Amino acid sequence: MLVLFLGAGCKSARVAAPETPASLNLSTPLPLDPAVRTGVLPNGMTYYVRYNAKPEQYAELRLAVNAGALQEEDDQLGLAHFTEHMCFNGTRRFPKSALVDFLEGIGTQFGAHLNAYTSFDETVYMLRLPTQDAATFQKGISILEDWAGSVSFEGEEIDKERGVVVEEWRTRLGAADRLNDKTFPKLFYNSRYAERLPIGKKEILETFPHETIRRFYRTWYRPDLMAIVAVGDFNVDSVERMIKANFSQIPKATNPTPRQDYAVPDHAETLIAIETDPEAPYNQVQLMYKHASYPTRTLADYRQSLIRNLCSDMIIARLSELQQQPNPPFSFAYSYFGDLARTRSVYTGFAITADGQHLKGLEALLTENERAMRYGFTATELDRARQAALALQEQAVREQDKTPSDEVIDKFVYHYLEGAPAMSLGDELKIDQQLLPTITLEEINTTFRSFITEQNRVILLTGPQKAGVSMPTEQQVRDLLARMGKAELKAYVDQVSDQPLMPELPKPGSISAEKSLANIGVQELTLSNGARVILKPTDFQNDQVYLAAFSPGGTSRYGDEMFMSASRAADIVASSGVADMGPVALEKYLSGKVVQVRPYISELEEGINAEASVKDLETMFQLVNLYMTRPRKDADAFASYISRVQSQIAGLSQQPELWFRQEMLRKRFNNHRRREAFPTPARMAEINHDQVMKVYGERFADASGFTFVITGSFTQESIRPLISTYLASLPATRTQDTWQDVGARPVPSLTETFYKGREPKCTVDMNFDGSAEWNADHRLQMSAMMQIYQIMLRESMREDQGGVYGVRANGGIVRDPQTVYNINIGFVCAPENVAALTKTVRREADSLRTHGPSAQNMQKMMELMSKEVETGLKQNPYWHRQLISIYKYDLDPARILSAQDRIQALTPEDIRQAAVRYLDPARLSTFVLKPEEQ
Repeated sequence: MLVLFLGAGCKSARVAAPETPASLNLSTPLPLDPAVRTGVLPNGMTYYVRYNAKPEQYAELRLAVNAGALQEEDDQLGLAHFTEHMCFNGTRRFPKSALVDFLEGIGTQFGAHLNAYTSFDETVYMLRLPTQDAATFQKGISILEDWAGSVSFEGEEIDKERGVVVEEWRTRLGAADRLNDKTFPKLFYNSRYAERLPIGKKEILETFPHETIRRFYRTWYRPDLMAIVAVGDFNVDSVERMIKANFSQIPKATNPTPRQDYAVPDHAETLIAIETDPEAPYNQVQLMYKHASYPTRTLADYRQSLIRNLCSDMIIARLSELQQQPNPPFSFAYSYFGDLARTRSVYTGFAITADGQHLKGLEALLTENERAMRYGFTATELDRARQAALALQEQAVREQDKTPSDEVIDKFVYHYLEGAPAMSLGDELKIDQQLLPTITLEEINTTFRSFITEQNRVILLTGPQKAGVSMPTEQQVRDLLARMGKAELKAYVDQVSDQPLMPELPKPGSISAEKSLANIGVQELTLSNGARVILKPTDFQNDQVYLAAFSPGGTSRYGDEMFMSASRAADIVASSGVADMGPVALEKYLSGKVVQVRPYISELEEGINAEASVKDLETMFQLVNLYMTRPRKDADAFASYISRVQSQIAGLSQQPELWFRQEMLRKRFNNHRRREAFPTPARMAEINHDQVMKVYGERFADASGFTFVITGSFTQESIRPLISTYLASLPATRTQDTWQDVGARPVPSLTETFYKGREPKCTVDMNFDGSAEWNADHRLQMSAMMQIYQIMLRESMREDQGGVYGVRANGGIVRDPQTVYNINIGFVCAPENVAALTKTVRREADSLRTHGPSAQNMQKMMELMSKEVETGLKQNPYWHRQLISIYKYDLDPARILSAQDRIQALTPEDIRQAAVRYLDPARLSTFVLKPEEQ
């Protein structure tokens, strides 16, 4: 969707500010984070260096290049992005694939820790390095130095990479790309942005002379357009010296080509694009008002950004409330003020509508804008928006010494590229606390009115091309715009209540037994109602608590006639509010609180996932209790949910890849009713509200079958009263319910080809399926084998053959309802390459079965898996996932601490034997989606 191209900045026209505290001079420049060391080298390169403790013994590095697709000449379209690719294909000190081999050999994972992106305006390289070994870190710094000035651009490597880049271009082909081609000329009216999509043009990518890309690199990869950013667990003085020593060697540019920012020109008339595509899965409405872009450099600028953010938050809340109507005008909608380009900001309204309802959705967006323009926002809306903004900022400050480096570093990258704020979290909170109370309702309303203009307005309506479904005409859109100023509208009424979430607290139960596992810092509690609670207090974060509850049963307990109601029951209840609070009232009640609670019902179990800050722990426990004891039956919320989902799924089968996924599952599972990629409208019509509430009530009626795992920033003393009050008090029938086998089995060894779509691309999905043995050794060996198999496929299919942009390979063993394994390989390629690439998948599997892994790949796997465990053992999510698995499957809890030893004990023969077990060619199915004959 187009919205993926739009930033989330905060730029708009300024309005006059009321008085602020005497201690604040609004003309004061925003403070730079005092913990960062910054400077400019003699050659013009900028650097930022900051110590950050988490994760321990790791650093995040970025090379920011202030040049992207807009800097390309007409014969270079796509070569800014191609240059990014070439940085991974040979430099002065790392020929050909040596760079990736070295990094994977030290546990840096390609994609997750080693990556880059190219946009219209910039190119940014991302690298994560261990810091405990100085020589390794220095070698990693050398990689960034080579990217900045010593990329090889060997002709052979350029030609090999053409296939990879063309395959990346191919993955983007489809309805969204074709619609963007039609709508971007209106959105980026008369601007270079409409002509310089970063992926470029296929004919240029396939044929450009080698010198053309070298010319781009020489012109734009120069010190005065670059910054090196380092954040991590290291000595700042040492890293600064290292940067000066390495990067000062890059020569200063002589007679550099001036870098130009490109305008998005004004237009007086509203520009309208109404477009369809046979493969578009959704009906989209986009309403945009383009504005000038202003830097955020001073306190006054920052104050304006706070005002714009508050406006965005309040209009989003109104649209969310409108979405809860029984027959809402859209299935999803939002509005926000952000960045369209470096030289343009934009106020955007976006909606997804049902077939034939574009005008209805557009009218709803226009109406809420008009309502806010005429009558403004209310004091209670502004109070909630302020509270919510401060709550998130306060939590960030509480976590500032535990914030991972990859969440810290980006502010310095964009400080360099765009002049964005790069304050410390503490300074930002202090300024927010001083400025937010000074923002008046009049100022909010004046600013919002400045968003809505008749000039620079763009309306884009897109959707599937379907028989019997018509799109509005441009004249109908213009007539609607003309009517809006005369429409009869009432002011928004903010219905608020001081009703507590739980007017009466439940009578507490008790903890009837407990067991301490001192070796892993876990406490096992048995409650008076039979429920089990697993506690893992940690100091990994200062303000983060996770809760997971699970019990066997799920939708498997119900026949096919109730399956649809059962499968959607938790989602419907979650969208209906809880107890006496409807969805809108609950959303307002939770404003300013950092808490999320979500029930679920899967095929084999039911449960709840929750997360909260420490100060909102009691609210989290109350919600867990209420979702299990007082689910809300709300007819309007039910009607709204069904209407929204029906409109979202109506066109999914239009999209070739989604259609392929649906048809493939039907073939794999022999048309089993419980195996589908998405429900059809007819299946959705089977959902019955009474059945929904019956299923949900039954699934959560017996607390004795539940295990609760709680991980994070709490103490035993603080959490036990909450457990007694809200968990031990839950009703229990002690029925010892369990799941049932619904009989869904994949049909082995299928080969099927499907035909749908217009573009010259194929989607390939391959599966190894079979029986397995459930034990810790086999599951570890499966994970290790898949790491190696993934590397082999990437090297062969992407690096050697240039046949794919990426290849997905993952696998695992499941215990229930039968112990089986599945390995899935997926990729997109040219139709003429399907046979060769599927043969490669089989050939690499044969090689792994016959010869086992190479010594190099074995080392890469050991490092990648060891580093993952090393980092995970210091993080709440890792412990939380591990404990859920242990107590769900009755495993030995001590295995968490033995993971490293078990990884180190793996041998090449273990991997080979795993390949023999799981990569059996007799168990391989291959499904291919090819384009239709034109």
